[in-house]
Amino acid sequence: MADSEHFAYLLKCANGSYYAGYTNDLQRRLATHQAGKASKYTRARLPVEMVYWQTFATKGEAMSAEARLKTLTHSQKENLVQGFNQILC
Repeated sequence: MADSEHFAYLLKCANGSYYAGYTNDLQRRLATHQAGKASKYTRARLPVEMVYWQTFATKGEAMSAEARLKTLTHSQKENLVQGFNQILC
């Protein structure tokens, strides 16, 4: 059985903070966050916007990338997002 795509992502919350996560379905995960059912952190900071993501072949790679995203400073996350220009369909 082939792996599906896996993603590490950043959300920008209404208060300007960032949230890093992992998923195998970006649109579904964003909808879950927007509904206030994905994480306690984002639930208190709605609405959120998907501002960055990377695609990986394996869950392990994506989760490692998520961990790296979480270690970035707010300024480093801002710089990463500014250089990113993909549109989530």
